[in-house]
Amino acid sequence: MRFLVALLLTALLSFISSLYFEWWVIAIVAFIVGVMVQQKAWKAFLAGFAAIFLLWASLAEWMDSANESILSQKIASLLPLGGNSILLILITGLVGGLVAGFAALSGSYVRKH
Repeated sequence: MRFLVALLLTALLSFISSLYFEWWVIAIVAFIVGVMVQQKAWKAFLAGFAAIFLLWASLAEWMDSANESILSQKIASLLPLGGNSILLILITGLVGGLVAGFAALSGSYVRKH
């Protein structure tokens, strides 16, 4: 139950915060949720990772479908992705997920000490 609460809080607060602040506010939100919601360290990491991975990947997919994948294919061709927009969306989610996961893990460790 705490895992689901942490996941939903991280995703919701990150979405709202990202409307007003820079992208890295997800780390601050995940850290605070990691401190406030008591969980084992690996569950805190997984909750932060999953929350932002799902949030960023779904937002990237929504934006990508709005312009028929034109921009993402051009960006993916600049990177070594062969123009694959789906892979670019997954990498976007992975980067955000890792940032939030490690921030939540840090918050979990701060709570313990």
